[in-house]
Amino acid sequence: MPVSFPPGFLWGTATAAYQIEGAAQEDGRGPSIWDTFSHTPGRTRGGDTGDVAADHYHRAPDDVRTMAELGVNAYRFSVSWPRVQPTGRGPAVQKGLDFYRALADDLLDRGITPVLTLYHWDLPQALEDEGGWPARDTARRFADYAGLVADALGDRVERWTTLNEPWCSAFLGYGSGVHAPGRTDPVDALRAAHHLNLAHGLAAHALRAVLPGHAQLSISLNTCAVRARTDRDADRDARRRVDALANRVFTGPLLHGAYPEDLLDDTAHLTDWSFVHADDPATIARHPLDSLGVNYYAPTVVSAATGGPASTADDGHGASAHSPWPGADRVSFHQQPGERTDMGWGVDPTGLYDLLTHYAREAPGLPLFVTENGAAYPDRPAADGTVHDVRRIRYLHGHIAALHRALADGADVRGYFVWSLLDNFEWSYGYAKRFGIVHVDYATQTRTPKASARWYARLARTGVLPDPVMP
Repeated sequence: MPVSFPPGFLWGTATAAYQIEGAAQEDGRGPSIWDTFSHTPGRTRGGDTGDVAADHYHRAPDDVRTMAELGVNAYRFSVSWPRVQPTGRGPAVQKGLDFYRALADDLLDRGITPVLTLYHWDLPQALEDEGGWPARDTARRFADYAGLVADALGDRVERWTTLNEPWCSAFLGYGSGVHAPGRTDPVDALRAAHHLNLAHGLAAHALRAVLPGHAQLSISLNTCAVRARTDRDADRDARRRVDALANRVFTGPLLHGAYPEDLLDDTAHLTDWSFVHADDPATIARHPLDSLGVNYYAPTVVSAATGGPASTADDGHGASAHSPWPGADRVSFHQQPGERTDMGWGVDPTGLYDLLTHYAREAPGLPLFVTENGAAYPDRPAADGTVHDVRRIRYLHGHIAALHRALADGADVRGYFVWSLLDNFEWSYGYAKRFGIVHVDYATQTRTPKASARWYARLARTGVLPDPVMP
């Protein structure tokens, strides 16, 4: 029996502004924390920056044409906050908004649904200088920015995502320091997590005040399929701690209007959480989500640390002397056996199935979208210029098959976005990791669709999962 998906299912690709746009100092764009971070010696591999990236700012029409040729019916992109508000305050820069207006119009003209993300980690540096996400005022500034973008694009874009992976913004940016702005304070990481939640709530209110009633609001979380290494009580407790920090710190207030009590207990030695004001949980949950974005790459395997210091070396988020897991000092992370991607992440589609069916139970009636899923491999063009990335095809096939199983078992999944459309600037890894289904030659900016792009095109056009190896 062929594996078929329902009519109307969204088959998309996804990108992020700083990773592909380039044009870092054009048309009034201000610096972001990633400009500062990547220009700081030792922060990124080889000193790579997003100054040029995939030059999408100048090549967007060609990239949209590529998507149309692939037959995808949705494109998830992010707006660069400092391109719209260079300092995170004040009126919008119209040239910045014009770029996104033109992008949305081009997508619509080609029958591709624009799915807009307001924040994919590029905080204006001026706001970081005033305290960044650990400062409460940043949430208010984000709501103002959201209103500006909604006013400019609300007549074109129906699907809005407030934040992408706020866990990374908070815990990698302010905890381990492997992401911008590179700070390493566990309490600031928790403060940042809360203010990102608050930013979502305030932005949702600002969006609802401007957008038409049929607009759809969402958030994309890098939901973590946490597994205990053994069934021992200590390992199960390690799993609980990490689940609280990875998942429930966001889904608690978003879906249930409160932070989990065990999270507050686990971190009580660090903070009393007095930065959470009495009406904050209600603000965060005031406008219910129309859907939840699930980002998934690999499961997380944990145990209680025994007989030595705990290790976060295998948590998959980059090396640091500082942990991104406040309150989990006695938890060790482990690589699961088997195949790994170029990021060192295990390949296990069952984690995606587990997450989708979990959220179907936790939030029945809430539609789900897989807003990121993909794999980095060291793709190199062959002598004839083709890129035959069979490992990526196998990865995508396995995960999309797992999505289909979740759908068959009752999860209301309505779309899938492969990460990523283009090879791009992979944050602190620079240009060393390639996630794209379209190869980018960074010296010439030549785009070459990989075999995975042709494979995905067959899926997008037919709604039927192709064999994992194309003839």
